[in-house]
Parts: sequence; C-alpha cells; structure tokens
Amino acid sequence: MIVVTTESIPGRRVVKTLGLVKGNTIRARHVGKDILAGLKGLVGGEIIEYTKMVAESREQSVDRLVEEAEALGANAVVGLRFTTASMMQGAAELLAYGTAVIVEEE
Repeated sequence: MIVVTTESIPGRRVVKTLGLVKGNTIRARHVGKDILAGLKGLVGGEIIEYTKMVAESREQSVDRLVEEAEALGANAVVGLRFTTASMMQGAAELLAYGTAVIVEEE
C-alpha cells in the first residue's frame, strides 16, 4: 500500500478513486506520565513519554486507515492528513484521513 501526503504519486496514475478513508484513535494521558511531564517542565527538554504516545497514536491511526483502504480494494491512499481534537480533559483523538485510490504505473 502506497500512502502519500501529496495528491499524486510520481510515476503512477490514478485509474479509480474509491473515496474517503480514515483511521482514528483516542488516547488518555496517564497520571504517572503527567507527573514525569510536570517535572520535566521544570527543567526543560523533550517530554519523551508524550512523544512516544503521539507517535504510537499516529501509527495506529494510519494502520486503521490502510485497513479501510484495503477493504475497498485500494492499492494507495493520496492526500493523507492528520488532525487532532480534545475529547475531554486528559484525552485526545488523532485522526488520519485521505483518499483511497487504485493506481497503475505510467
């Protein structure tokens, strides 16, 4: 499965557009990680616990998007985008979305 943020794929042409596909995950913060993050905030630097959580969320969202695209018969997703939304205090959604397509070599 080819997944790109662009609207086209060099060397390929879109022969069929199958429609919108998406994948999301909602993650809640962990109290222990919040304490570590608060301490890190005092001294500065990267909050590794949150970086890891966001990276895992992004990967899970893309995996779900790819599953949906494959179920439609796609071999590529173009126009991949990410968005986030606060669901409640301490929890956020990460949504990946794009257009499922069938591409062929030019």
